[in-house]
Amino acid sequence: MKIIFHSRAICLLILLAPFLSSAQRVVQFDRISAYHHIEVYDENNVRTLSFNGSWETTMSLTNPLTGHFEYTEYFQMPWIWNHDIKSVLMEGLGGGSTPRAYQHYYTNVMVDVVEIDPVVVEVAKKYFHVGETNNLKIHISDGRVFLHQTTNIYDVILMDAYSTTRYGSSLPRQLTTKEFFELASRHLSTNGVFAYNVIGQIKGFRATLIGAMYKTLSEVFPHVYMFPAAESQNVVFVATKTAEPMNYTRAAAEAYNLMDAGKVKLPTFTTRVKSFTDGRPPTADTSPLLTDDYAPIESLLQGTQ
Repeated sequence: MKIIFHSRAICLLILLAPFLSSAQRVVQFDRISAYHHIEVYDENNVRTLSFNGSWETTMSLTNPLTGHFEYTEYFQMPWIWNHDIKSVLMEGLGGGSTPRAYQHYYTNVMVDVVEIDPVVVEVAKKYFHVGETNNLKIHISDGRVFLHQTTNIYDVILMDAYSTTRYGSSLPRQLTTKEFFELASRHLSTNGVFAYNVIGQIKGFRATLIGAMYKTLSEVFPHVYMFPAAESQNVVFVATKTAEPMNYTRAAAEAYNLMDAGKVKLPTFTTRVKSFTDGRPPTADTSPLLTDDYAPIESLLQGTQ
């Protein structure tokens, strides 16, 4: 069926569109912190956390374990390499999708969360069902400062810390360099796993940034793998301390075994492992190595390649 709108009707719809959408949106929180313009709003039974207009977290209001961004589930991939995870460090809280999942699925795992913005912590607790317990502690600090000061050793370190620049969401420069990855590696156990969410694509949008992150991680860790999200422009890197290589066939087998044994309970775990990529991104050779002396993150955000 073909529908034809009169030009005047189209103009009227365009004028009314902002009011129609805002009528469905209920703002729960709106404040400017030292780091972000933070907004929480409910729309179509989904709660959204926004930093400076960018979506940071989504959560179903009927089931807080659902409605999140796909890429957060790749933060459970470290189980493929380490079947006995006891301690996790998460840098970057947002709305707490990942800590909330770890609290639910892995009740014996100790999780430390580091978040630089105390207002984000307040919002996560009040609006996104994040609660500190004996197994979940939140620390207000810069992620690199925290690692310099702590003596803790973790089985897994997860990175999802973002700041906002004129180019949109950006990785904090001090958390992207070879020196930082070396620091993180020193705080990982022998079979430790380091995972990092990066907004970009292996080919296309911010591909040079993806190549730079891969190259830099590879300078520190024996093996680096990628999990590109199907539903968004995110790539989750997984870097391992073990020198033993992994391929897709073995990773998939490990995923099914972990589910069968009840070690991993995320319903989509065996689906997410299908994104496993062990190849080198095409831009890795031409992208810069990121160091404390040279980490041009903002310039890497400008182009599509």
